Amino acid sequence: MPLPQGMLLCLGILLMTAGGVMALCVGLPNQSAPLFGVGLFLGLGGVGLLVSGLCMAMRNLQVAVPGHFLLHPRTGTRFSPRQALAIQRRLDRIRREMSEDSVSRIPDPEPSLPSTPPPWTMEPPPSYDTVMKSQEHSEQL
Repeated sequence: MPLPQGMLLCLGILLMTAGGVMALCVGLPNQSAPLFGVGLFLGLGGVGLLVSGLCMAMRNLQVAVPGHFLLHPRTGTRFSPRQALAIQRRLDRIRREMSEDSVSRIPDPEPSLPSTPPPWTMEPPPSYDTVMKSQEHSEQL
């Protein structure tokens, strides 16, 4: 671990411990508000330093992975170098297969439609009046 992160972690733990001892073991039994306040302040400062040290350590923890940018550890999913390399090879193989398919594959011919006459050669439908007259005529019979 680099020096700044290690120093922050150690200093945070030390301040947390000193603040806790001062607040809980010295300040509370003697009912001394200033000692309790100083202990609480030191303890919270230690927690802050510890959290910032952990954040710095996690941010700088990166594994150099060659390949696709989605496999970079900043995406939130961290792969081991071996896993990242295997995934990258698989993606490359899929890309090659897809590009070969698109070049060598001949598109299928469109299926032919059933033979129906075009709409302009068909008869127009009968008018409303003609239909109504034929229905009246059939009802009378």
